[in-house]
Amino acid sequence: PPVTRIRRRQWQWRAQSGAMGRIEWAMWANEQALAAGLILVTGGIVAVSAQFQGWKFAAYAIAAGVFVCLLEYPRGKRKKGSTMERCGQKYLTVVVKMFGPLTRNYYIRAILHAGLAVPAGFLLSTILGTVCLAIASGIYLLAAIRGEEWNPIESKPRERPQVGATIKHPPTNPPPRPPAEARRKQADEEARGQDNAAVIVQEE
Repeated sequence: PPVTRIRRRQWQWRAQSGAMGRIEWAMWANEQALAAGLILVTGGIVAVSAQFQGWKFAAYAIAAGVFVCLLEYPRGKRKKGSTMERCGQKYLTVVVKMFGPLTRNYYIRAILHAGLAVPAGFLLSTILGTVCLAIASGIYLLAAIRGEEWNPIESKPRERPQVGATIKHPPTNPPPRPPAEARRKQADEEARGQDNAAVIVQEE
């Protein structure tokens, strides 16, 4: 009936909307913050090399951009699904992991990025990085409200299978072995021979 079809479509739409509501915002904040750090470094280098007025803010932007890039380079582990590591991030993961809740809590990251973005906004060449970092701070705040936190990606050691465990039933007959049908006939003949021998023993 058309009523049941409409209900099924409503249930499918609710299921899809629920799946979309479970987006992990920290992943997007990480990409946004890393891009903001690179933009800050680029704008700061341009301003310092050209000796713009207020180039001291540009020098600060370079230092802040490098710090943000080092902090955001190691990706966090997703709650569901697999996470692709960045090249060489395992070395920085150890450093970031040492700070414990200071780097794991996204509330702290949101406040940190918002504070780092303010001084770089006084210079035109670094204002784009300031806006990007402020957006990343807002996304991190949303991720923190939704209960997300940074967890390191730890590679599990691969277990080598034991040779004896993989072979469940080792072969008993040495090669060359006869076909399966011939082996079945041979087993039947041996069984019949044993039955005949038992009958003879009973008669004796």
